[in-house]
Amino acid sequence: MHAYIKSLWLVLCLVAGHAWAIPPYWAGQSLTKADASEQLSRVERKLQAAGFTILGRHTPKGLPDQGTVVFTDKRLLDAVRSAGEHAILASGLRVGVNSAGNLNFTNPEYWMRAYLRGKYPEAEKTAQQLQARLEQAFGPVQPMGGDVPAAKLANYQYMAGLERLESLRSELKTGNSFEEALKTVQTHLAQGMEGTAKVYEVVMPEQKMAVFGVAMNKTGDSEAWWINKLGAAGLEHTAALPYEIYIVNGKLYSLYGRYRIALAWPALDLGQFMSIRYAPDVILNTMKKVAGAAEANTFVN
Repeated sequence: MHAYIKSLWLVLCLVAGHAWAIPPYWAGQSLTKADASEQLSRVERKLQAAGFTILGRHTPKGLPDQGTVVFTDKRLLDAVRSAGEHAILASGLRVGVNSAGNLNFTNPEYWMRAYLRGKYPEAEKTAQQLQARLEQAFGPVQPMGGDVPAAKLANYQYMAGLERLESLRSELKTGNSFEEALKTVQTHLAQGMEGTAKVYEVVMPEQKMAVFGVAMNKTGDSEAWWINKLGAAGLEHTAALPYEIYIVNGKLYSLYGRYRIALAWPALDLGQFMSIRYAPDVILNTMKKVAGAAEANTFVN
């Protein structure tokens, strides 16, 4: 039945032609029940057996039954190097899992189209190869998490007037050099600035690019407060976490929430987004502290 559903979905995509829509995640075959730590270990073993490199794991504070494994691959990193700049965000793919055994992973095509943008066609074969290996490790799979038309991902916007990838709101600070910016983020995450912790990092010094997965553990500002407001829709998308801070040349960025959360939860309706309307600025202020920048306006959550 799973194979039939996937085949039907692919046929519908082909029939739709240029307007075909792509899901952000694939739901994989469920694991047997276990605590989150054991589930993460199981996922890591499957990924390593498939030839992937583990970058880190994340158990969000306040969500003890949820976890994410972040991983990468040499072909993926080569594609990121070639694309440059904001493509560094595509360096880490994720598998989300909970103690009940429900498992989903990020769709390589979806996220690579969004972050590599105009350079995606050069990396399309890599995305297809990654997908095939992930299906072998975690299949059979089904699309989940909504969808976005393929043609819109390179310039994604949840609705008119909201931020896109290169929004000025995503710019945290301009440093004197890549090396200085890198040291600032590494130091602040090691210190636990604003309750943060490093989940993973990918540094490409020759291209002057780096990305960090950031756990937000400060009481009241952790991921849990806004994830829980989304109910089941929030908890099902564990693979959307952790949030990122990244560097291109000497500039520090963190994608503004009205873009990054919308990209990761495209099926949310406007009412659900309004329920977490303060989350983008809470996240922004946390990332500004990690970047060593002045804090933006403070909102009450």
